Amino acid sequence: MTPLDLNTLKPMANAIRALSMDSVEQAKSGHPGMPMGMADTATVLWSRHLKHDPADPDWHDRDRFVLSAGHGSMLIYSLLHLAGYPGMTLDQIRDFRQLGSTTPGHPEFGHTPGVETTTGPLGQGISTAVGMALAERLLNARFGDDLVDHHTWVIASDGDLQEGISHEAISLAGHLKLNRLIVLWDDNSIQIDGDTDLAESSHTLKRFEAAGWTTDTVDGHDMEAVDAALSNAKSSAKPVLIACKTIIGFGAPTKSGSASSHGAPLGRDELIGAKKALDWPHGAFEVPEDIRTNWLAATEAGKAARKDWTARYESSSRRKEFDQAFEGGLPVEAAKALSDWRYEVAAEKPDLASRAASGKTLEHIVPVMRELVGGSADLSGSNNTKTPNQGVIQADAYSGQYIHYGVREHGMAACANGLSLHGGVRPYIGTFLVFADYCRPSIRLAALMNQPVTYVFTHDSIGLGEDGPTHQPVEHLASLRAMPNLRVFRPGDALEVAECWEMALAHKTGPSLLALSRQKLPFVRQDDGRDNKSEWGGYVLRDAPEAKAVILATGSEVSLAVEAFDRLAEMRIPVRVVSVPCLDLFLEEDKAYLDEVLPEGLPRIAVEAGIRQGWDAIIGREGGFIGMTGFGASAPAEALYEHFGITVEAVIEAVKARV
Repeated sequence: MTPLDLNTLKPMANAIRALSMDSVEQAKSGHPGMPMGMADTATVLWSRHLKHDPADPDWHDRDRFVLSAGHGSMLIYSLLHLAGYPGMTLDQIRDFRQLGSTTPGHPEFGHTPGVETTTGPLGQGISTAVGMALAERLLNARFGDDLVDHHTWVIASDGDLQEGISHEAISLAGHLKLNRLIVLWDDNSIQIDGDTDLAESSHTLKRFEAAGWTTDTVDGHDMEAVDAALSNAKSSAKPVLIACKTIIGFGAPTKSGSASSHGAPLGRDELIGAKKALDWPHGAFEVPEDIRTNWLAATEAGKAARKDWTARYESSSRRKEFDQAFEGGLPVEAAKALSDWRYEVAAEKPDLASRAASGKTLEHIVPVMRELVGGSADLSGSNNTKTPNQGVIQADAYSGQYIHYGVREHGMAACANGLSLHGGVRPYIGTFLVFADYCRPSIRLAALMNQPVTYVFTHDSIGLGEDGPTHQPVEHLASLRAMPNLRVFRPGDALEVAECWEMALAHKTGPSLLALSRQKLPFVRQDDGRDNKSEWGGYVLRDAPEAKAVILATGSEVSLAVEAFDRLAEMRIPVRVVSVPCLDLFLEEDKAYLDEVLPEGLPRIAVEAGIRQGWDAIIGREGGFIGMTGFGASAPAEALYEHFGITVEAVIEAVKARV
């Protein structure tokens, strides 16, 4: 690598500072301090170490860059603009934080070319980057250095490292020896409230070292020291943390080194003073052509690397397999395996807990879908997420398809986002449904970023029994259904489980959640499994001529509805039973289908071992609801269903009261 030319690099860094100051000032909001403080470090990284090509932002073997400190978004926008990324024009820089721009307040994946993940909620970026670094190792083990050989770089703030999720992610990365992960800590000792010592006295470097990381410390404004540290980091056998000691708001005459430069415009006088201190005698949003030329020249090494990679890719005998891994969706072989399994289930009619049915479904998918990578937060046997022959991913042994995440639900969910965002890997993760609360911020980001992560969340109701109300989800189905772009499935028997898995894996633009039972469920379907009825979200499961009411149910309560149907028939009260494995999809159906399934004028009764919220959109305020109104209790499942009135008798009485 050529020696550093500080006369070239320093003005390149000051261009970042100037654009960041000007944009925040014009928007009248934003965070100038962090981009000003990390400009030197970022310039060295982007000009001398980051493998990327702005002409192809989605090149599969590019280095990934994650700005975990997403509040400092003008850092990445300035870098993308100066490096020549498509669409990142000077007009977009001027429109920082404005409606319709590609420069929103925090970086958003899918909105801005070159942004690898949505960040802003602190701790999410660094934790998602762990998944990206793991994906690189998994795909390297599968396809070799010729096709997969890159690093994941992170700029993280003090706040990122204070968040609890970062502890989980750091521990997992160290355990798995993800040595292609390099974190640059913006060690400026400042956060919103003031100096970090107001809230923090731990020894961050020792924490990382204890978790199995290599650590280093540099002056973040000494470009030669930064360059040497980055070079050393790339040869480490462990993940690397580099503490870059910086001055927040570097160059600002009165606000540098203080919280006042963190989250507000500098102000006109301070901005003028900063530009003078930085020897930047240029107008607002003005970058001299020689500096622009130097920034564009810095991308030439990445362009050459992509050209070399493309030649290897085009001549590779693994090209078709490689493309399929990154294509996403449900591969042909996996689709056939699921279709065959549906027929088999329909013929055998097994009574299975839906978690057990999910495990059997995975046994048919995993061997024929190599990119499918599962895991659980220390509940593999309970979640049924690991198949008997599924290889375990370990440090220095990345050829398996299963990850033991330990009790790290939040870190697991963020890691899954990173696996998905990287591409070439299709993640599913498992825990108890009640612990969706521990995963929720990362689930929300998966939905926001349109990532097809699958959540296998078992023990989905009071039906889990004796573990009691701490482990019994009551409000969770309603709260998760309220999240945009998250499909929540609650299948009622083994055939619906297979159908829901098929839909989850075929879906490419958002996450899917399977809420599964601990207890055994009777098989209720009467068809041959040819058609995926769950695709409708809800469908007629049992019907009678001249039905006088409609009973809707999900999951473990579907069998209660079916038994009520039979007993009501004996009483000469004909009803219709509608299974609703996915309320979200059912509500998206057109009026004609909904009117067909739910005839106007018939009273409706819903049965679900959760709260009523969300059901009134179907049953109306006058409709009947058999479910929960508060928390559960510790007892055998059968006793709990009786105690809380979720019974066949209660369904029958609700129907009789309305017909």
